[in-house]
Amino acid sequence: MNWTSLYDMQRKLDHYIERQHRIERGQKVEEKILALLVELGELANETRCFKFWSTKGPSDKSVILEEYVDGVHFLLSLGLDLEYRYTSTELVEADSQTTAFLSVYSSIENLRMKKDEQSYVKAFYDYLILGLTLGITEKELIEAYERKNAINFERQDEGY
Repeated sequence: MNWTSLYDMQRKLDHYIERQHRIERGQKVEEKILALLVELGELANETRCFKFWSTKGPSDKSVILEEYVDGVHFLLSLGLDLEYRYTSTELVEADSQTTAFLSVYSSIENLRMKKDEQSYVKAFYDYLILGLTLGITEKELIEAYERKNAINFERQDEGY
């Protein structure tokens, strides 16, 4: 997958938000990492993969996909702030959704501590492994990202 167009779209959104809120690029890395962790938790809650005590199934795939691309937005934005880029590599599906979520949490915490390129790429890779494990296709990811990106611009205009 070519990530250039998504980084370009994210750059435009980030620039718009930065102008609206009078902040400098790179000034909110810690906040974006926390936001990514929160989004990851919301995604886990929609999959219900860890709720061994419940018989209720996961949310509809459309809900899971929307939560998933929220995390993609923050990963792209962090890459722009830290001046790193993820480039496609072969993905290997995780053993379980729970394992995939825990790997992402761990790699995001590692990124928070180190903020180096290797940690960024690993966090992005682990997040994509999670998506693969959730059954999200490249086409679905791109289409959902584009939809949510447009919504995020609208939200900024509405004072979200």
